[in-house]
Amino acid sequence: MSSLNFVQNIRQSQRQQKRLSIVIRWLIALLLMFFAVFPILWIVSAAFNPADTLATQTLIPRNAGFDNFTELFNSPVFPFWTWYWNSIKIATISTVLSVSITTLAAYAFSRFRFQGRVTMLKGLLLIQVFPGLLAMVAIFLMISQIGDLIPRLGLDTHAGLILVYMGGAMGINIWLMKGFFDTIPREIDESAMVDGASHWQIFTQLLLPLMRPILVVIGILSFIGTYGDFILARVLLKSTEQYTLMVGLQIFTSGQFSQKWGQFTAGALLGALPIMLIYLILQDQIVGGLTRGSVKG
Repeated sequence: MSSLNFVQNIRQSQRQQKRLSIVIRWLIALLLMFFAVFPILWIVSAAFNPADTLATQTLIPRNAGFDNFTELFNSPVFPFWTWYWNSIKIATISTVLSVSITTLAAYAFSRFRFQGRVTMLKGLLLIQVFPGLLAMVAIFLMISQIGDLIPRLGLDTHAGLILVYMGGAMGINIWLMKGFFDTIPREIDESAMVDGASHWQIFTQLLLPLMRPILVVIGILSFIGTYGDFILARVLLKSTEQYTLMVGLQIFTSGQFSQKWGQFTAGALLGALPIMLIYLILQDQIVGGLTRGSVKG
């Protein structure tokens, strides 16, 4: 009987430890969820708070309404919808161009063998080590000088900003897409060449359909990076009509005596909608692209 009681005590202790482990996991999960969701709830609350201040902000505001949104849309000084359109336009164009050029470059690095290939790949990886802020002054001077020759690519132009975004997003994206290309068997290329297909036909008709997950991932990363950028857009854009949404919203909080936090949070809430919709619609493609592209490097 003593041995049976001993076994039962051990089993009971194991059950208690298992229950305690489950409780601790739930507590940690709830704590992390709270830290993740609380800032979003605070911004939503501030957007509907007519007091237009964060000093007396509460999670459930009194007299909640759409006053901040109304003032944001009808403001004669701050063209919110123009900023919104500028951000979407710049992010979309730079994403399409960047993904197109990145795909061609990754295909060349993955399938072709040429002199300097490894050195160029290492150079692209080395460039990503240095933060973009180190090149801010150089970028400003370069775009300014380009604008002297081609005004449409100079300062205070969307084309010049897109040009900078394209160059900055290609390094790590080439490595990520190359890793995805390496997972596709070369036998596909060889069998197509036996049938008389050219490299361009192989690339467009055989490989691109297989690259859809990673193309979605690269596109989303590029779109989010350019859509949410503030520093480059603030440095290169000067006029109010040319501002992106992130730069324009900064105006609401930069006043010395008239900081409009309610309108700022309302604009930030609306500005997050495109990113949220993209993630909800393409979440399956994002997971597939990231996992398959990390198999080989």
